[in-house]
Amino acid sequence: MPTGTLWIPTEDGRADAFVAFPDDGERHPGVLMYMDAFGLRPVLMGMARRLAEHGYHVLVPNLLHRGGPAPVVDLPEHIGADVRHRLIERLRPMMAELTPEAALRDADAYLRFLTTRPEVSDGPVGVVGYCMGAVLAVRTAAARPDLVAAVAGFHPATLVTDAPDSPHLRIPSIRGSVHLGIAEGDMTEEALERLAQALDASDTEHTLEVYAGARHGYAMADTDAFDGAAFQRHWERLLPLLDRALPQK
Repeated sequence: MPTGTLWIPTEDGRADAFVAFPDDGERHPGVLMYMDAFGLRPVLMGMARRLAEHGYHVLVPNLLHRGGPAPVVDLPEHIGADVRHRLIERLRPMMAELTPEAALRDADAYLRFLTTRPEVSDGPVGVVGYCMGAVLAVRTAAARPDLVAAVAGFHPATLVTDAPDSPHLRIPSIRGSVHLGIAEGDMTEEALERLAQALDASDTEHTLEVYAGARHGYAMADTDAFDGAAFQRHWERLLPLLDRALPQK
């Protein structure tokens, strides 16, 4: 399976990205995978490879490229409670640079790059994200309903706020199929209800599921929050979603 690091031109400089795709000489549907807050690292590369094994061309950009190429901070092999807070504090200034406006400028660059790759088939793409990447996945799907046919977000960061640009308010613009897998305790009942109302107001197939017993970060095998059962459920939701929305030849 071909993999490697690529450089994507954006309005704010070059972004490094990891790519994985089947080595069969055919063109395959594109999937844009957005990282969690800890960044582009081996665990995400492994998930991209696994998704590529199912017939997708997967691009995983370094969302914090304004702070330098990945890893933007030194990461241990395992991100435990003893280092989590310190890492977040170091990453916070770079995360703050990724405003909704900057993120969508980047998203256009990522999608333009992905859809012009010679190994990517014509047609719509999928977007999947984790933690802060799940929020960006929702914003990307809402901003590009012409292109995004499926969007999935797992243990998302804050999707519902009282701000006029709250991510959940953009959901009715989405035209692709949606799955959101919420970690237990990540959202209040009121926020979940507001999110469900936004999904119901959209003209799209959607599922909103609380992964019972799973903590925020359940899909990340290099953290204390990893939950094997929730991780498997995430694949059981993601793969059929992409298969329905992105038919393969």
